[in-house]
Amino acid sequence: MTTRTEEVGPSGLASALITSGALRHDWLPAFGAVPRDMFVPDRIWPGIEDGTRQNPVVDRMKDPEGWFRAVYSDIPLTTQWDDGSHTGDGLGHTPSSSSSRPHMVFSMLKDLDVRDGHRVLEIGTGTGWNAGLLAHRLGEGNVVSVECDPVVAEGAGENLRTAGLSPRLVVGDGRKGHLPGAPYDRVIATCSVREVPRAWVEQTTTGGVIVTPWGTLYGGEAIARLTVQGGTANGRFTRSSAFMRLRQQRADRPPHGAYLKGRPWPADGSRGTTDLSPADVGGWVEQFAVGLRMAGAFWAVERYEDGAYTLWTYSTDTLSWASADYVPGADSFEVVQSGPRRLWDETEAAHLWWEGQGRPGFDRFGLTVDGDGQRAWLDSPDHPVPSAG
Repeated sequence: MTTRTEEVGPSGLASALITSGALRHDWLPAFGAVPRDMFVPDRIWPGIEDGTRQNPVVDRMKDPEGWFRAVYSDIPLTTQWDDGSHTGDGLGHTPSSSSSRPHMVFSMLKDLDVRDGHRVLEIGTGTGWNAGLLAHRLGEGNVVSVECDPVVAEGAGENLRTAGLSPRLVVGDGRKGHLPGAPYDRVIATCSVREVPRAWVEQTTTGGVIVTPWGTLYGGEAIARLTVQGGTANGRFTRSSAFMRLRQQRADRPPHGAYLKGRPWPADGSRGTTDLSPADVGGWVEQFAVGLRMAGAFWAVERYEDGAYTLWTYSTDTLSWASADYVPGADSFEVVQSGPRRLWDETEAAHLWWEGQGRPGFDRFGLTVDGDGQRAWLDSPDHPVPSAG
């Protein structure tokens, strides 16, 4: 059993983050002065590196060594479920607040590229650790952090005061930014969005930078680094990410029953086959690429004991659906489609386009946000991602 040593603690985590390239030497003083353990509650649910799963609760009062080991591991820690309505030790339905994976925290701060004197707006205070790091680096008066959950905000405030820091904390709707503190040289979100709020762009100085996780309704997510010029924010995605969605932009996905409308499958669907395996659209970047081309569509999986599953794709207007049956080892797969949108045909077209572009990763995609909305592009703003419909 690993004991509480220098290898399991701040020094060990710092060493790992420096080796990975996430933690730069200019952030080392803040890392040392604003320890993560001061910003983590007694009860946490440790995740894995990519944030896709939580492990059972670790209670500091019952297992202090396990708690300390989790805090100084390079993993995300869920700190709240279901907007606070879940209070038991088990897993809730939806994680709603966390302490982000340290590698991601410092990678995003590297993307933010702050300089002395910069004013920063943070969206999503969470436990307060990120706000504390920024306040130590830039000075308390140069950091404003907005949190929509009053209970989470109160906890963050207590953590920051204990650490001897007092950036400006605001309880409110993060989509609106915080106009009284504007303009900001940098804006950073610690929650993901599907639409970059216009207020963030308007409250950022010319030449300023917005760093935010951004994902499609369909799936996939990456960090967007946008530079603001003339009321337009434009830039590339820098790395994969997996953050909790901004609460006001959470998806309202209709239930399965809204589509078949009480009729047994295949209802009025038309049958066919496909050579595209449902497994080939399940990767994070594949979901991202497909989702860029399939607005208003989302998916769900129905799994079976033999490793087979059905990939369901739905339109948000409840008018269209498709099912694709995955069978291990098969070369072709049964598909059923219903409604005005042929959703599996769109999926195939989107995946074929992605393959035709050389299977691009996140760093070849970019985003433009202006008065007309937002547009994703590939390689250049002059090459917007086309719709698959």
